[in-house]
Amino acid sequence: MSLVTETTTPTIDSTAAHLGSARAMLGRVFGGMVEVRSRGSRLWTDTGEEYLNCGGYGVFLLGACHPVVVDAVSRQLHRHPVASKVLLESTVAEAAARLASVTPAGLTKVYFAGSGTEATEAALKMAVAQGKSRFISMVGGYHGKTIGSLSVTGNETYQGPFRTVLPASRLVTYGDVGALRDALALAGDASCVILEPIQGEAGAIVPPSGYLRGVAAACREFGALLIVDEIMTGLGRTGSWWASEAEGVVPDILLTGKSLGGGVVPASAAVTTAEIFAPFDADFCLHTSTFSGSPMAMAAVSAALDVIEAQDLPGRAQELGQRLLPAVREICERECPGLVAEVRGRGLLIGIELTRPDVAAEMLGALIEQRVLVNHSLNSSTVLRLTPPAIFSAGDEEWLLRSLANACRAVRDACAADVEGNS
Repeated sequence: MSLVTETTTPTIDSTAAHLGSARAMLGRVFGGMVEVRSRGSRLWTDTGEEYLNCGGYGVFLLGACHPVVVDAVSRQLHRHPVASKVLLESTVAEAAARLASVTPAGLTKVYFAGSGTEATEAALKMAVAQGKSRFISMVGGYHGKTIGSLSVTGNETYQGPFRTVLPASRLVTYGDVGALRDALALAGDASCVILEPIQGEAGAIVPPSGYLRGVAAACREFGALLIVDEIMTGLGRTGSWWASEAEGVVPDILLTGKSLGGGVVPASAAVTTAEIFAPFDADFCLHTSTFSGSPMAMAAVSAALDVIEAQDLPGRAQELGQRLLPAVREICERECPGLVAEVRGRGLLIGIELTRPDVAAEMLGALIEQRVLVNHSLNSSTVLRLTPPAIFSAGDEEWLLRSLANACRAVRDACAADVEGNS
């Protein structure tokens, strides 16, 4: 897909002037298209073109504008959208109880935030309050870009400019329990381990079977605290309420977000045990935020959890993933052999790893030309990720697979033309 650098629109100009020139350049690459409306699995631009939305970085498990969530938020908006933070407020209490009802046993205490990185920050402070001062995270892991979260995000690109102010942490190889045990042996019971059960921004990396169970056992042996980041994988995205359930692991702190607000209002949370939360129980001012537990967001959370449970979206994600993953793999192998290194994932978190970053960029552009939106991976320039909604219809599946086949053929032809032109 060629760069359309000459494209300019009021939105591009405003983005460049006030939000960043790099973001505006990306808009130019995609021809200056502006999204203006969404519903279910579909998104529309200002020119009226309709797209199949398999992007959104995992936010749209329920699709966009789910009527149950929108109705709950609308009613809250007209009744009491923002709390005084002086009196008790019922929607946040209800949302916390609702979330605790679907998290693993023993995780009963909730801190709500707006973004994933805020939830991570809260979890790191909970760990420090328990005397944990040595953080161990994974190469390729992604937990956010605020200072604390960035310190445990395994990507030098984002850490480098801020290295001098980042708290000390140690990276170990993801999927290698032995490497983690070595690190824990050095750090002892002052350790806190944070990881994703499936790495999202690294490119939908699924660890070896038994890995998470081995991590939990090592943490228990060395007295380390375990934070499992399910911001991307939780709430049914991978085919079960929590990806860590697959190995029977209950972390000390569980992080959730992305789809928690139903794709309508941003929401995230750190959920933990009464023991770990004790310092925050004793002094609620220890970690606060003006908009933590905002009534509108909490209305969205409760409604989203109701929808996920009532419509069994974890089961639906498992069923869809069992069809889509092999179908995507077969199309890639058939239509662009030698250009796709691997197709992997679980449920509705699917990664397509191309052989080179330029081939990945070509595939992204080709899919957009087929009116399918997918995401690149922040920690892997060769991987595109598909995170379709669990409310996908048969027609959506057919659109995705047909468009992928067309995109693969376009990429194959473009790469063949490049080879021929350079010979």
